[in-house]
Amino acid sequence: MCGRFIQIADPEKIKVSILDLEIDDTVRERFEPHYNIAPTQDILTILNMPTPKLTFTHWGLIPFWAKDKTIGYRMINARVETIATKPSFRESFKKRRCIILSDGFFEWKQEHKTKTPYFIRMRNSEPFAFAGLWDNWTNEQTGETIVSSTIITTDANPLIGEIYNRMPAILKPDIYRIWLNPLPESANNLMKCIKPFPHDELEAFEISKLVNSPQNDSPEIIKPVHAQ
Repeated sequence: MCGRFIQIADPEKIKVSILDLEIDDTVRERFEPHYNIAPTQDILTILNMPTPKLTFTHWGLIPFWAKDKTIGYRMINARVETIATKPSFRESFKKRRCIILSDGFFEWKQEHKTKTPYFIRMRNSEPFAFAGLWDNWTNEQTGETIVSSTIITTDANPLIGEIYNRMPAILKPDIYRIWLNPLPESANNLMKCIKPFPHDELEAFEISKLVNSPQNDSPEIIKPVHAQ
């Protein structure tokens, strides 16, 4: 699964890297670097609108048909094996796909009764993108509308596999357009976008247990415990 990650790259840098990207005015005003994002927080997301749109979404998918928003607590991740068939995800997989921006993510290695946190990022430290799904939910009683999202997960590559058996689905830049296409795409084309990311383009290192508390949110979190 992917239960924590960071977003620190300036939205303007993201805009330059993806052509024709529309940015909500509120994004520039609200954006702050975060080094320890936890479920239910708002996250930078690119929605597959006719023009790709960078905005904030609630992390934890709330399907449009849900009775209440608490279902989102259980929907922070979507396994690639079931996104085309599971009722919670299949409509979003067909119509509402997104890219969730990240500069790195965390995973915990279980050894006996101890869990050791690791930070994983690109070897070049550049921002990257998770494959995600989004939905639009409205509270029938209050009229409140929430745009929410989930991160797709897949099998771990050899690097991540030494820590955990799953990893978030990271998209290569040359397939962003396919994933964000607002027009119908074949399920086969979409599934080809999602595969374990090449291990030699990532690095992973042990960090302190500061990350265990979502209230800790500073660059100290991603410092390696051992000198690299």
